[in-house]
Order: sequence, then structure tokens, then C-alpha cells
Amino acid sequence: MTDTHLTATTEQPAGASPGRPDGDALPAGPSAHAGPGARSPRLWSARRVPAAVVALVVFAAAGTLLYDVIAVRTGHRAAAWRTRLVEEMTTRPVDDPWLLATGVVAVLLGLWLLVLAVTPGLRRLLPLRVPEDSPELGAWLDRRSAALILRDAAMRVPGINSARVRVGRRRIVARAEFGFRDIAAVRDDLSQALRKQCRELALAHTPRLTVRLHHHTH
Repeated sequence: MTDTHLTATTEQPAGASPGRPDGDALPAGPSAHAGPGARSPRLWSARRVPAAVVALVVFAAAGTLLYDVIAVRTGHRAAAWRTRLVEEMTTRPVDDPWLLATGVVAVLLGLWLLVLAVTPGLRRLLPLRVPEDSPELGAWLDRRSAALILRDAAMRVPGINSARVRVGRRRIVARAEFGFRDIAAVRDDLSQALRKQCRELALAHTPRLTVRLHHHTH
């Protein structure tokens, strides 16, 4: 029994013509649309989990502090944690390691919340093209669904035994194993099939397509 492994890799924009060299690749963006239509806007995530966590923390801290303030106003002693906190804040120097570490953690948490606030999220959804005369419409496709559609297109190519497709926001990587036919012919047919399927998906951005072939015979 012998194993023969032949690999070939090609990389082109998904909407490019088969003979176009990589050096003349079309840029990925609105100008590289594979057809007419307007781009669907990016969907913004509701960020429910971070919002819920922040709300719970703020509510718990504010509620605990308010309860202690009311207790002091009604003649009770201040809670031990509040007294200890005031003592630590008044006695520790500014360059204290614990104080610096707390400040760094607070800054990092603030930056994280700021990034969540100014970024749309939902990176798993790919925006699609919509008719230009209907800008109020929007269409999006899950990246996993797009990968399954492209995998089915790859499996329809003669000679392909198995295929795996990974779809990113700017790159599509297809890995396929074939058992017969010339590797160049399989590569060309597979690239054409995937480019055609990408055009039919009506993606708002033309992704860069990378095809990796693997020939395995026993």
C-alpha cells in the first residue's frame, strides 16, 4: 500500500476571473461587489451579557452603600467594610502596589466596556447586497451557513472526495481532497465553482478565496 500526497494552493478574490493573477487582485470592499445592489448595514449586538453584568455590579454596590448610609443616618454604626475602606484610602500612599493594581484593573475594564460600546459585534453574520431602490431592507448570512453552502458547491466538483470550508469576514479558505483527475483541472474547476457560489450568495464584500488541494491515493 502506498500513499501519495500532492498539494496545491491558489489564492484569488472570490469574484475574480480564473486567469487573473494574484498581483491584480481586486480590493475587498464596496468597490469589489460582484453585482448591483447596496450593502446591508452591519448589525449591532445588544451586548446583553456585559450590560447585565455591569448593571448587577452597579446595582449591588450602590444598594449596599445606600443601605449603610441610611443605617448611619438612623443612628447605627457604619459597617466594618466601609470603615476599613475609608481607612485604607486615607492611609495608603499613591504608589502603593495594591492601589496601582486596582487602578490598572479599573482602566482595563473601562477600555473593554468602551470597545464593546463602539464596535458592532455579531461578526458571525455577513452582510449581503440588497436592491438599491430598497435601502430600508437588510440581509445577512451566518458564516457557518455560508461555509456549508460553499462546501456543497465544492463537493459537486468531479473528483472531489471531501471538502472543508472556513468562511471569514474577508477570507474564504477551502481545503479539499481529490482522488482522481489532474490536479490543475481540479483546482480550476473547484475555484470556478466556489467563485460562482460566492457571487450567488450576494456577499456585500468580495472575499479572498484560498483553495488548498490534497491528493491522497492508496
